[in-house]
Amino acid sequence: MIKFLLWIDKLVKKTLTGFCAIFLLLMVIFAVYNVVMRYVFEDPPVWGDLLTVLSNIWLVFIALALTVRDRDHIALDLIYSWLPVKLAFVVQQFWTLIIFCLGIVMIIYGIEAVSTMGGKYWEMWHFAWEDGRLVFKQNYMPKKYAIVIVPISGFLVCVGALASIIEDSFKMISGTYTQTTDVNASAGTDN
Repeated sequence: MIKFLLWIDKLVKKTLTGFCAIFLLLMVIFAVYNVVMRYVFEDPPVWGDLLTVLSNIWLVFIALALTVRDRDHIALDLIYSWLPVKLAFVVQQFWTLIIFCLGIVMIIYGIEAVSTMGGKYWEMWHFAWEDGRLVFKQNYMPKKYAIVIVPISGFLVCVGALASIIEDSFKMISGTYTQTTDVNASAGTDN
C-alpha cells in the first residue's frame, strides 16, 4: 500500500512538473510571437498579452502546489537547524498546517469567485462542452475560465501539505526524521 501511495506521489509530482514546463513554454512562445508580430510585422495579435499573463498565472499556481509538497515554500530553514529535532518537527508541522489552511481558503473562495465571476475576454474565443462533446465557440471566453486554477491549486496545496505532514510524522515515529536545512546555506559552508 505504501509503495502504491509513493508511486502516486511521484506520478503527481511528474505530472505537475510537466504542466509547469508546458505553461512556461507557452508563456515564452506567446511573448516571443507577440513581440515579433508587434515590432517586425507591426500587427500584434489582440490575444497575445492575455495568453502570456494567463500562462504565467497558471504556472505560478501549479508551482505553488509543487513547492508545498517538496517543502520548498518560504520557511525558516536556518532556524530549524538551530532547534532540537523534536521542536523543529513541531514548528515545521505547524507551518505546513497553516499552509493546508491556506489551501482550504483557496478552495472555498476560489469556488465562490469562479461561480460568481462575470464578464468575458473580448479577445478570446473558447471551447465549451455542449451536447456531450467539445465544441468551438466563436464568442468571448468567460473570465471564470482564467481563475478556475485557484480552487484547483488550493486542492493540490491541501493534498501536498497533508502528504508532507504524514510523511514527516512517519519519519518522526520511525526515528528517521531530519531537520530541513537550507541548501544555499549548507552549500556555502562546504567551500
